[in-house]
Amino acid sequence: MRYFCDLHLHSKYSRAVSQSMILPVMAQWGKKKGLDVLTTGDFTHPLWFRHIQEVLKEEKEGFFSLKNSKDSPLFVLSTEISSIYTQGGKARRIHNLIFSPSLQIAEKLNKELQRRAFNLASDGRPIIGLSSKNLLELVLSIDKNAFLIPCHAWTPWFSLYGSMSGFDSIEECFGEYSKYIFGIETGLSSDPEMNWRIKELDKRSIVSFSDAHSPAKMGREATVFELEEPTFKNLRRAIIGPSLKENWDKLPDRVAFTIEFYPEEGKYHYTGHRNCQISQSPDETKKDGAICPVCKRPLTVGVMHRVEQLANQKVREEIKTDEFGVKWSYDPTGNHPPFVKLVPLIEIVAESLSMTVASQKVKTVFDEVCAKLGSEIEILFKVPIPEISKAAGERIAEGIAKVRSGDIVIKPGFDGQYGVVKIWNENSDKSAEEASLASQSSKDQLGLDF
Repeated sequence: MRYFCDLHLHSKYSRAVSQSMILPVMAQWGKKKGLDVLTTGDFTHPLWFRHIQEVLKEEKEGFFSLKNSKDSPLFVLSTEISSIYTQGGKARRIHNLIFSPSLQIAEKLNKELQRRAFNLASDGRPIIGLSSKNLLELVLSIDKNAFLIPCHAWTPWFSLYGSMSGFDSIEECFGEYSKYIFGIETGLSSDPEMNWRIKELDKRSIVSFSDAHSPAKMGREATVFELEEPTFKNLRRAIIGPSLKENWDKLPDRVAFTIEFYPEEGKYHYTGHRNCQISQSPDETKKDGAICPVCKRPLTVGVMHRVEQLANQKVREEIKTDEFGVKWSYDPTGNHPPFVKLVPLIEIVAESLSMTVASQKVKTVFDEVCAKLGSEIEILFKVPIPEISKAAGERIAEGIAKVRSGDIVIKPGFDGQYGVVKIWNENSDKSAEEASLASQSSKDQLGLDF
């Protein structure tokens, strides 16, 4: 059975996160989005861990649901940890996702981190002085079934491959524990095809999650797992499958496909300097260098350029269009599952109304459309366009059709500034540009999303 999963979320106890990010509200939005499995996130925070214990009950091994709900999405236990340390004479800032098979194991990890005097109450995403390697060593010493995934793996400032504080390879970061890194998370500014160009990822899973800091952002990236039944053991097997089997796609537990944000829309896709409004493609950076022509300071090297730096093979996606007009990208080598790139429904609604995503009118129309047609995922993927037109109007239906076919234009994001999506050509005028920038501002106010 297929499970639509968003396994990178944050609680209200993380910095710059909406106070609405509590488990009951997350569950409500999970249903609206069409997500079957969510993560609790932030289990290292003492108050949030208490909330998890009070609100959730275990349904299957390692999978939980709300105690007082009959149709709650399932939850798994995870937390994001920020490791800041020095290695090889360079400051490293690496964010990693830790997945726990049980409340007992999560509690043991929390106690071990507290014993080392790390302040877990300071933030839902705690900062610790352990290296990524030593963190993984600690996790596995507590339970060999727990696992770690480097998150938003290309973000310049806080990731495994990050241009500002990362490494050039998994082995450089994790040493002899590299064999326990079974997958990486793409992050908003990269997609699977970009990651296919990295040889060491051929036998590792490439997963995508939202890193949402507010309920409305949940599901903007997701991974769809094929699982015999929803258990932690099966989830783990699905992720480690490519590292063990050549025919991973025949396994009963596996990654079926991923849902991707258009990477150009991410905050760090291109190289640039936000304060000076300088943005460069990889070709431009090769030609002009990585120094800001305005202020003469170093530019923030974007994800696309960083991929070009580390790429050691060429893999080009094969495109196929399904019966609903959705474009799918396939890995011709067969090493990885397909993926699809979509624009969140609320952004389509906002542009169709020439309003921002923060507008109450946009939120109301979004809710009305979902009430009539089903979950956001169903609407974006499978509801026939004529049905959408009848229920939501021709403009929204046209926008969804254009997104499905990839008939959109995106001005790439850079140095912490989101990319600007344009679905309709007539929105290229000044007023639409101002609306898009206002929409970016509202995104930023919702929290620091990677």
